[in-house]
Amino acid sequence: MKGRGTKVLGEERRELILRWLKGSHSPLTGSKLAQETNVSRQVIVQDISLLKARNEPIMATAQGYMYFHQVQTDQKVSKIIACQHAPEQTEDELLTIVDFGVTIKDVTIEHPVYGDLTGSIMIQNRHDVETFLNRVKETKASYLLELTDGVHLHTLEANDESQLQQACKALEQKGFLLRRS
Repeated sequence: MKGRGTKVLGEERRELILRWLKGSHSPLTGSKLAQETNVSRQVIVQDISLLKARNEPIMATAQGYMYFHQVQTDQKVSKIIACQHAPEQTEDELLTIVDFGVTIKDVTIEHPVYGDLTGSIMIQNRHDVETFLNRVKETKASYLLELTDGVHLHTLEANDESQLQQACKALEQKGFLLRRS
């Protein structure tokens, strides 16, 4: 990425954004994309929406935008888990999961009006946990679990089943994992 100094217009800007996202192995923030194209962050948000409307597989994560590459060279295993805890226990929950090498792809709640609400968070390590928690604190945002008395789902992804099992066992020991009765 390199800044141009002049405003990049419409379709040319969206093509640049798409190229940068496809070429990046880490998330790109809306602010960074705005800076590089000399437009506002809100313009970037609109551009991303237009690209998604064209079926471009772009994910908005807590760390920025990512292009979801369909081809995966390594086979991952995934699992959806149900958890419940207080907002102040979020850090403990997230650290417990990532310490087993497990990625937290998203968080989902069942809202009484809107149905399932899912936030893509893509948390892979302790640094990502810290970044996510700082972002929530700085923006004074609420955790989705605050809308559902702490009940929420996570999609977890790992290199093998044993990592998922270890993370789930640790969550269960801490009382975070919901079990079916």
